[in-house]
Amino acid sequence: MQDLKAKKAEIRRRILAQREAIPDDDRYQKSKAIRDRLFHFANFIEARIVLFYASFGSEVATGEMIRNALQINKIVALPFIDQKEKKIVPYKIDNFERDVQPGYRGILEPIPQRCKIMPVEHINLAIIPGIAFDERGGRLGHGTGFYDRFIPVLDVTTRKVALAFESQIVRQIPMEPHDRFIDIIITEDRIIYKI
Repeated sequence: MQDLKAKKAEIRRRILAQREAIPDDDRYQKSKAIRDRLFHFANFIEARIVLFYASFGSEVATGEMIRNALQINKIVALPFIDQKEKKIVPYKIDNFERDVQPGYRGILEPIPQRCKIMPVEHINLAIIPGIAFDERGGRLGHGTGFYDRFIPVLDVTTRKVALAFESQIVRQIPMEPHDRFIDIIITEDRIIYKI
């Protein structure tokens, strides 16, 4: 078990360092290519309600995606981290500037007093963040377990999609019993379906 945790920590460290080394211009261009793939992706086109996450630091930039989704009349939800209950609560937002504020770890979250809770069973497509992924749908997050606890709560028909740079795809993520898989990964170069 300790060996598995050490392997995960090493992958986190290595992939985060690579991701943070991507120049801003490249990150913008790659994020734009990922956005274009997402917005032409059949599951996204068909989805009425989409759970995004507000990007932070060197992650694939989602701000423009969220604004674009709202402009094309998608119903957009964002995760609120309930630190007391140690769980994710999705809230519907109508305006990405007005309806969010810095929350857990400084990441933009919905303002509960302004937004309504989105029932998880209504979400058609959930964009799940992570540090590293493999082609089997293995996902490595920050190690807090919020998304590993949230993914099983989503309806079985809800598509779980990761947005990642190609450099975040690794040969194999060491998975523990509590770790959860995602269905699809969209990078700047391709769409990877879980095998």
